[in-house]
Amino acid sequence: MLKLMQLELKKFHLAGYIRSALIANVCILGLTCLIAQTTQSEGIHEFAQYTQILDLMDNLVRATFIVFSSVLLCRFIVGEFKTKSITILFMYPIHRKKLMIAKLLVVLLFTFLSIIVSEIVLTAAIHLLNQFVVIVPDQLTLAVLGQQSARTLMNAVAASFMGLVPLYMGMRRYSVPTTIVTSILIVALLFSNNNGAMLSSIAPVQIGFSVLGMLVAYAAIRRIEYKDITS
Repeated sequence: MLKLMQLELKKFHLAGYIRSALIANVCILGLTCLIAQTTQSEGIHEFAQYTQILDLMDNLVRATFIVFSSVLLCRFIVGEFKTKSITILFMYPIHRKKLMIAKLLVVLLFTFLSIIVSEIVLTAAIHLLNQFVVIVPDQLTLAVLGQQSARTLMNAVAASFMGLVPLYMGMRRYSVPTTIVTSILIVALLFSNNNGAMLSSIAPVQIGFSVLGMLVAYAAIRRIEYKDITS
């Protein structure tokens, strides 16, 4: 399985996606700092505590990489089915189910690691900037870091599986636009701020979408076992 995953990584050159992830991090950092500085110019501290700014960045990172996950799904799976280039892989003496699992694992792991690394980098960047420009009039403590680390880990796992949900719509007609639009709609639903509350912060909703992503992945694996790809 690891060998198949390595082959997928080499074939699609993830370096470009890593650069895109870094650009996304810069944009998230810039947006967060802009919000903080704009409200401070009006005499208001948008982020009175570190937990507030960390929660905002957590939501922005998860929303970003759920959409990013759909882009990977389009490149690794939907696009190959659309162009029927997947049939070449299915000619190899490897069970097609293993190929699909390898592709899904690459997307899952990339999304998970991107969220974890992004949150570490952004937290460090905010803490460093806060030494020179007041972004948060608060101290970053080990207690806050410990609490946030646990939440980040759980949220990253959940978001990774949420990112698989758009695959269901994409595989119905092998449509790249449909896959990406579905991910945007999911992000809009889960991360829209409704009087300070988000659906993504409700544990049953988060678990429900994660389970849905698992079911979609399972359905995709089962589907290729019986479907004639060339038809």
